[in-house]
Amino acid sequence: MIFSSLLFLFRFLPLVLILYFAFPKKLRNLILLLVSLVFYAWGEPVYVILMIVSILISWSGGLAVDRFLRAGNERAAKIALGLSVAAGLSLLGFFKYADFVLRTIGQISGSDIPLLQLALPIGISFYTFQTISYIIDVYRGTASVQKNIISYGAYVTMFPQLIAGPIVQYKTIDKQLRRRQESSEEFAEGVMRFMTGLGKKVLLANNAGVLWDQIRVMDTGSLPVLTAWIGIAAYTFQIYFDFSGYSDMAIGLGHMFGFRFLENFDHPYLSKSVTEFWRRWHISLGTWFREYVYIPLGGNRVGMLGLIRNTMVVWLLTGIWHGADWNFMIWGLYYGILLLLEKLVFGKALQKLPGLLQHVYCMFIVMVGWYLFSFNEISGGIGYLGAMFGAGGSFLNRGSIYQLYSNAVLLFILILGSSTLPARIASAVLAKVRASNTAVVVLRGAFTVGVFMLSVAYLVSASYNPFLYFRF
Repeated sequence: MIFSSLLFLFRFLPLVLILYFAFPKKLRNLILLLVSLVFYAWGEPVYVILMIVSILISWSGGLAVDRFLRAGNERAAKIALGLSVAAGLSLLGFFKYADFVLRTIGQISGSDIPLLQLALPIGISFYTFQTISYIIDVYRGTASVQKNIISYGAYVTMFPQLIAGPIVQYKTIDKQLRRRQESSEEFAEGVMRFMTGLGKKVLLANNAGVLWDQIRVMDTGSLPVLTAWIGIAAYTFQIYFDFSGYSDMAIGLGHMFGFRFLENFDHPYLSKSVTEFWRRWHISLGTWFREYVYIPLGGNRVGMLGLIRNTMVVWLLTGIWHGADWNFMIWGLYYGILLLLEKLVFGKALQKLPGLLQHVYCMFIVMVGWYLFSFNEISGGIGYLGAMFGAGGSFLNRGSIYQLYSNAVLLFILILGSSTLPARIASAVLAKVRASNTAVVVLRGAFTVGVFMLSVAYLVSASYNPFLYFRF
């Protein structure tokens, strides 16, 4: 079940909201836990057991770490921490990477090793990182231990951010799990944020995805440069509106239930460097790796060789986290190298260029990066890359002109939607009518209802509704 589905919008969510607000506050964490398990079991009935095991391991590990620290036994606390983290990573590693390792060994050795062919548990990369950050923060003293298994289970399984984040660190919602204040204003804010994300996903990402799917299957041997770049531009917008739209929906749902999740995107396609891009894209993942990998390794305080090592380790792990395939590792190393080059070689020179050139440079790098990200098949990926740089034999043809002409409005809307212009226009309009609360309510309500009706109309009439981050 995904948020952008009629089943979720018209059955699951209304029923959950009724149940949640019908019960007293002291039982609402329990309600969240139960409905979240149902939400997960809808698509992964068997792997609910795996999630429960992960919850029990990390919860008991947090209790053990806290108990040993209170007793002054630092060594035992470290052992409990290490065992808990290792257990979580082992579950993630086995289910996500076992077949990749076996396949790689078979390719190297030339032997036919049978694969386990395990289905990837949905959301395992996200909830594993949440459980690990909890145990580490308890050890560091930056989060208080959660002794209530119901509240902790609600944190791990919370359906708004369970499938694809944002990665919510326990310390950021600890107090909200214990005491939170739901309100009509908070609920209304959540509904509007959810509808914004729904529109991004259904109206923008899905249409960009249709264009990308049309172009990616074309014969790369004769694919014009312009068509290839239109295709990768479509994928660039699809993955942004798909993932940021999901994050908006998750944050909006959090508001409805009284939670405030941290932002996960900040208009990344306005960036003027790769460094800036990764401060704006998937913020919760970047924060996680910085706090739990990069800084513990020494960060940038360990000399140049240490900086290079730490950066490449983080980005290799970032690539692996996204998927068990070579293209994800190459993608991670690609960004690790570029970030180092910006920091150590040409970063200062880049800042002296006109802003437009900085932006063009960044988007060129990002779009090539999304090419690496999108192709699991090496042969098809190499052919498409060649077409992007002229191997197809022509810059454009009648087909590419048709693609550009017929999708010009869509591409224009996608460009505007990825900028701050819509938000600035909305703020300016609301500022002019701020004196009238009624006008503000009417405008916000009209926007929310309009996006909802258009999205539902699209979902009813269209069959194309993938969610890219399900596979991560």
